[in-house]
Amino acid sequence: MFNNQRFWLQTMGPVLLLAVWTVCSATDLVPVYLLPPPWTVLKAMLGFVTGLGWHSPYAGGFLIHAATSLARVLSGFTIAAIMGITLGIACGRSQRLAWLIDPLVQLFRSVPGISWLPIAMIWFGIGTSTAIFLIALAAFFPVYINTLHGARDIPQLWLRAARTLGASSKQVLFRVVLPGVFPSIESGLRVGMGVAWAYVVLGELTGVNKGLGAMIMDARMMGDATTIFVGMAYIALLGCLTDRLLMSLFKHIRGHRPCQRT
Repeated sequence: MFNNQRFWLQTMGPVLLLAVWTVCSATDLVPVYLLPPPWTVLKAMLGFVTGLGWHSPYAGGFLIHAATSLARVLSGFTIAAIMGITLGIACGRSQRLAWLIDPLVQLFRSVPGISWLPIAMIWFGIGTSTAIFLIALAAFFPVYINTLHGARDIPQLWLRAARTLGASSKQVLFRVVLPGVFPSIESGLRVGMGVAWAYVVLGELTGVNKGLGAMIMDARMMGDATTIFVGMAYIALLGCLTDRLLMSLFKHIRGHRPCQRT
């Protein structure tokens, strides 16, 4: 019963959105050039993959554009994850280090992502490096902040007990700190992955000729709303897919954490 209710509730939102979209298109409430009909977008999405039935220079280009964007997102996300987790744990366990680093992180976090685009293009030029930098920068902050608070919230009793039992600093880190902060790392990484996909369009605004974000920006220049919707739809689908894979990885890690062994 519960599973059926969950299924219908999860399905209701997309169905209602599709119904409103269909009504707007069928009744001409919104001009087609602003909001193409859902069946037109669906046909274009299929053509983007198969190359059939869609008269566009992007027909059949799904693999190259999706793979390019995915590579940039994963590269930026990996950098953000490594730096965010490392600094988050370090600052969470050392107040002096937090006093040194955290104000700088909070200062940079207040700068809008679009503001980093000009300086990134000066530093890295036009191309993939700039896109990866922007994605990594944006994804870093949620990973760092969640990890920091998770590390600070570890009960001191756990740490004292581990040291009393003779645990070395390395054992305390891997047997107490990391398992204790793991739920916060999970949350930070999931938010960071979502932010990484959100910033892929900004990252591919830099003049690259491949990628879903680059396709969206080219379509904007041509006033092609259908192609924009196609790019948005596949970014959403790939974002959901990577999030599910991330959750599966977390589940696997939770099943093999040292603290769960007896």
